[in-house]
Amino acid sequence: MNIFSNLLSQTAKPTPPQKQRRGIEIKSPREIEIMRQSAKIVATVLKEISELVKPGMTTADLDAYAEKRIREMGATPSFKGYHGFTGSICSSINNEVVHGIPSPKKVIRTGDVLKVDTGAYYQGFHGDSCITIAVGEVTPDAAKLIRVAEEALYKGIEQVKAGVYLLDLAGAIEDHVKANGFSVVEEFTGHGVGRNLHEEPSVFNFRTREMPNVKLRAGMTLAIEPILNAGSRHTRTLSDRWTAVTVDNSLSAQFEHTVLVTETGYEILTDRSKV
Repeated sequence: MNIFSNLLSQTAKPTPPQKQRRGIEIKSPREIEIMRQSAKIVATVLKEISELVKPGMTTADLDAYAEKRIREMGATPSFKGYHGFTGSICSSINNEVVHGIPSPKKVIRTGDVLKVDTGAYYQGFHGDSCITIAVGEVTPDAAKLIRVAEEALYKGIEQVKAGVYLLDLAGAIEDHVKANGFSVVEEFTGHGVGRNLHEEPSVFNFRTREMPNVKLRAGMTLAIEPILNAGSRHTRTLSDRWTAVTVDNSLSAQFEHTVLVTETGYEILTDRSKV
């Protein structure tokens, strides 16, 4: 969904009702420490959801849990309330690519490929992350799609350090995805993250000349988020004006981390293994 008039708008989640800041921000040590906390809240919630989700639950159940836990940890949900978006998470199942609206009518079933994306706003800064969950036993093809999506995320992250260009990340992601027979969704990209959920620069998952090839600097914070489809890369948006689905009904998977650029490499702020 085109939220703004430029490519920065085509990000993989709704933005909160805050003023957009222009330019790429370099975070101070104090700001980075706050972002570690907001990101830790997000990582904690997603880890807990991955452990509690089971067939028979609804996406509204997960949304209620996420909002409760985010608020218990002193933050507010980043997504809730933007232009009528009702959820604290985006919950997208199977052929739903991004922006799935949580609903008590959407029952989670064995074999589902469930994407859960959430953000937390803490002391003026956002954390942002997404996981894809295999619900019970999934097909071998679905399992491969999920595995390659997560691998693609880390292929991109492994390129990160000061002095590297954004399209180096994009190329590493695109090459891994295509080598495994899947397609990269191009309608939605990653983004800078910090005071606003969506900041410059756009973080592409494919090679492009449509935006400047930004050189990374220490102190940048990026939401890197490859989205893969098993079939066509193209999507369409449903009548709810939020939920994007694959045009051919194929499965979709997504992973995302908030990542800090350092002089020598990177720090994954939303690392679930550390909560």
